[in-house]
Amino acid sequence: MIQMPEQPQTVTLALTGASGVQYGLRLLECLVAANRQVYFLLSKAARIVIATETNLKLPSNRQELQAFLTDQYRAKPDQIRVLGNEQWMSAVASGSGAPSQMVVCPASTGTLSAIATGASNNLIERAADVALKERRQLIIVPRETPYSAIHLEHMLSLTRMGAVILPASPGFYNQPQTVDDMVDFIVARILNHLGIAQNLMPRWGE
Repeated sequence: MIQMPEQPQTVTLALTGASGVQYGLRLLECLVAANRQVYFLLSKAARIVIATETNLKLPSNRQELQAFLTDQYRAKPDQIRVLGNEQWMSAVASGSGAPSQMVVCPASTGTLSAIATGASNNLIERAADVALKERRQLIIVPRETPYSAIHLEHMLSLTRMGAVILPASPGFYNQPQTVDDMVDFIVARILNHLGIAQNLMPRWGE
């Protein structure tokens, strides 16, 4: 019997317009290093935040962005697949083709609201809606403070639907020395939930 080569697991990763794009970009780097295939979605607002919070100059063209990220994170060809926000025929838009895991990191409260109410106005919202309706793993990383009652009600609704709300609230018991250490704290927690081995931060008690 011919044994086919094992295909890498696929994760959908969406970055939206909240502060803290460093979390999402570091997560992308770690997913690539862990040999995951990544469907990458980027909102228009996230592009603005990336331009504000980092020195990255992202190409506007989708194919050029995919090539840029592949080079930036030393990914294999097509390991990172950049999808447009109206690419409705992509795998993530359908329950029969979407990956079993999705992370929205960082998640703006607007995206949080849209996912909680099933708006599906763009591919990020639709992909999250698919994850919920198909009972797949959905991790949402909100970055906002303080939370209003509206935000908290949406988080509660999503938790009851099966999503994991993982706020970008780094701990300090590991005595972080740099901003990168604080970013890695959150990314490590996300990777733990995804079941991906990581050496960014030891588990409690190790």
